[in-house]
Amino acid sequence: MDHPILTTFLLITGFALALIAQWRGWRPSLRMALGVGIGLRLVLLIIAAGSDWQPVDFVQSFRPAGEAILARQDPILTTDGAWRFLPMIPYVYALPLGLGIPWEISGRLVTVVADIVLIVLVGKLAAGGGTDDKAAGREALARFQYACNPLALMVAVIHAQLEPVSLVFLVGAYLAARSGRGWYAGVLFGLALSAKSWPIILLPVLLAMLPTWRLRAQAFVMAGAVPVLFLLSLPLGAGTPLSKLREISQVLGWVRPIVGEWGWTAMMTGGEWALVPAFSKYGQMVLYATLLVVMIAWWRSDKVDTTTAMLLAFMLVTPRLGAQYLLWFVPFLIARPTRFGQAALASAALWAGLGYIYLTQYVDYDWWWRHRWWAQASLLVIPVLGAAIPWERRRRLRRSAEKEEPPVEAPGEPPVGALR
Repeated sequence: MDHPILTTFLLITGFALALIAQWRGWRPSLRMALGVGIGLRLVLLIIAAGSDWQPVDFVQSFRPAGEAILARQDPILTTDGAWRFLPMIPYVYALPLGLGIPWEISGRLVTVVADIVLIVLVGKLAAGGGTDDKAAGREALARFQYACNPLALMVAVIHAQLEPVSLVFLVGAYLAARSGRGWYAGVLFGLALSAKSWPIILLPVLLAMLPTWRLRAQAFVMAGAVPVLFLLSLPLGAGTPLSKLREISQVLGWVRPIVGEWGWTAMMTGGEWALVPAFSKYGQMVLYATLLVVMIAWWRSDKVDTTTAMLLAFMLVTPRLGAQYLLWFVPFLIARPTRFGQAALASAALWAGLGYIYLTQYVDYDWWWRHRWWAQASLLVIPVLGAAIPWERRRRLRRSAEKEEPPVEAPGEPPVGALR
């Protein structure tokens, strides 16, 4: 990308502000957090939109999907599977494209707006539903730190990946579930799934946040209904033949077995991209088993901690990963920070930044051999992410539960603390 020094300076400045706010005990107002967050995103938007370099998927997958909707064509079939998601986002892409706004800007609007809304929602998530001064302090710090987070800036603005869209609906679903709104939680979770499919691993956590089985049933039904409605909208919204819906459903459920970008598969392939179905198949089995174990182990913890533990564990064992995946855990880790949380955020941003800024200065062979060591360097990030898992909170919850057990009283004696 163009202007790598200026971009790096902006990202480092953002992270420095987040750290200083924590060390100095700053509690910036909502206006300040939004002002800083919007300012950073607008400057990066100008840089990214004016750059000669654009992300490959942004140009070859996202843009054709939006243009297909404008032409009333199916965004999946006309792109030969380059777009493998539901049509919700292409519908949104089509709006600014139809107004003649250049793609370099219009393709980033939805992710930038979603990321700005996340600034507010991460603060609400950090407050934990509390209304005291302590909750207000947590809310102010969390929203400011997310506003300045370099990983969010890179994914939402430079790459324009869809993670912020999924996350804004996912965090909204968590907030709705926390307040006991089953229908709203389900609809928001369904919208998160309609942007990208990965939030499905967190559906049990969302349902557990609701207080009754009736509300859980409402959320479950709506979480499934919203994606189905988007699928069924294709004949009307994109002119898709009804006979093609089954084929499209199969495309949506297919995962390309590309490995070699991250972690253990990067070591197995020497940092090269490779189509290895065996790595993908058995790696997915290990991944799902790990997520199940972590979910059970943190089941009695705060559900934000459960989510953080699951998403960080995902990063430890996944056979395939794009740099944008690292944004998944960021809102939750900022909302409820851990001892090594800042180290995890810094290491993830550094690794992603090398990919987004440094590697994009090269092409062809110069890019490929640098990509090898970059992919294998992810092994240095993984232990830091593992350390950021909220290990102590699971143990602390168990100990606190034991301490809160009422003492056993002798028969015939009044309860401890009762008036005699």
